[in-house]
Amino acid sequence: MLKYFLVVCIISITELFAQDTLKYAVKDTTADYEYLTVSELQEKISALLNDNNFLTANWGVVIRSLKTGEYLYLKDEDKLFTPASNLKLFTTAAGLSLLGSGYRYVTNFYADGEINYSTLDGNLIVQGTGDPTISGRFFEGNINKVFDNWADSLLALGITKIKGNIIGDDDLFDEKGLGDGWSWDYETYWYAAQSSAISFNDNCIDITIYYDRKLDSVIVKYSPIVKGIIVINDIIPVSPGSGSTDIDIYRERGTNIITVSGTFSKGSDTLKTYATVLNPTLFAMMVLKDRLEKKGIKVLGNAIDIDDYGKDIDYSKAQYLFSHYSPYLFEIIKVINKGSQNFFAEQLLKTIGLEKKGFGSAENGILACKEWFSEIGLNSDHILMADGSGLSHLNRVTPKQIVLLLRYMYATKNFGAFFNSLPIAGVDGTLVRRMKNSRAENSVRAKTGYIGFVRSLSGYAFTAEGEPLAFSIIVNNFNVPVKLAENIQDSICILLSKFKRKHSE
Repeated sequence: MLKYFLVVCIISITELFAQDTLKYAVKDTTADYEYLTVSELQEKISALLNDNNFLTANWGVVIRSLKTGEYLYLKDEDKLFTPASNLKLFTTAAGLSLLGSGYRYVTNFYADGEINYSTLDGNLIVQGTGDPTISGRFFEGNINKVFDNWADSLLALGITKIKGNIIGDDDLFDEKGLGDGWSWDYETYWYAAQSSAISFNDNCIDITIYYDRKLDSVIVKYSPIVKGIIVINDIIPVSPGSGSTDIDIYRERGTNIITVSGTFSKGSDTLKTYATVLNPTLFAMMVLKDRLEKKGIKVLGNAIDIDDYGKDIDYSKAQYLFSHYSPYLFEIIKVINKGSQNFFAEQLLKTIGLEKKGFGSAENGILACKEWFSEIGLNSDHILMADGSGLSHLNRVTPKQIVLLLRYMYATKNFGAFFNSLPIAGVDGTLVRRMKNSRAENSVRAKTGYIGFVRSLSGYAFTAEGEPLAFSIIVNNFNVPVKLAENIQDSICILLSKFKRKHSE
């Protein structure tokens, strides 16, 4: 009962904060506004979209008043567009609505064997349910904090020796780590980390690169250091006047052999980058084994993925030890939307599949999402999902469906959590450098999206009179610098933020 009360209190505080944010976001502190009729507003937006740089491109735009329901602007609203990370709006909205903003992942621990005094005479089983947060993200950058807490829990139970293996049970999710339609050359990079029912450190290693003057060479370090991960340093140091820092990483397909190559200027600051790992479950168990041993728990067996164990685990005969709980979902979706974190989004999609269809797969998650879309009045035929993050070029949505989703969420109890997860123009997330020192700063909250030939921006804006708007601005098939697309999107948002209604004479 106490836990339920705390969850309700946290969610209520989040919703109240959102209401305060709405109130202050629309406060008119300057005279920076423009009286326009709706038709004049439309003319200005059309002029922006008619930029000659985008003659080969396709714009889809929908702007709707959440106060009156009136559409202020429509352009190709019912055509299908590749949304890029704007798809995360659908994944997070469905997650909040189907799971609840107070949802938490649970990782369960079992002893597959007798505990005699301080010795577990058998295996330690870690049963994962898809928690993406086991990293330093919620623990001040300490990537080992969660594992060290697990070690402390074992020590509190009196266990200082494990004769068997550390087994990661990831069978509640499928084995398909990558999304449909993902480009093969994405695999190395953090934004295409593999999904798994057990994860650690976003299923990546952290790579640090710096120049050592004494050795006159570039040093490459990585963490965590575990057996089986090989990092090859193929970087050439160059003097500041003769070259610049240009680093690439490549993980050989089907292996954990990672090559870091390119040039590194001797005058450059330390650089941090990331590389994905193969078999996240085994990776996590290997790091866990190391941390247990560092905390004084002797492990005689190996760290293994349940797929290599050779037999099923009978949990009815295993001894439950303890559970680890993740942060709440309303905190998790901030990572997804503000930082456009693909791995978290894919984990959430499979979690929806697990909770609503009994098994964690993208297919089950998409099925559950589409059923929910239909229930709330969206046309699921106009929402084609291939993944949860928007990284796939196979995703298609219409701008109108995005705005209908935004309008629906605006009227629900989950709006506070949803609204607070979106980047704030000029303030944080993927909008931190956009619309700064403009009327739109701090009064536009929107999700960005970017993959090749796609730039999208959808969310909420407030006019100079405080009128709330939902909008979606997507461009596909452009062949000019992405900054030009951003400038048009930002200009429209600034125009909306300055807009005051003028009645036609």
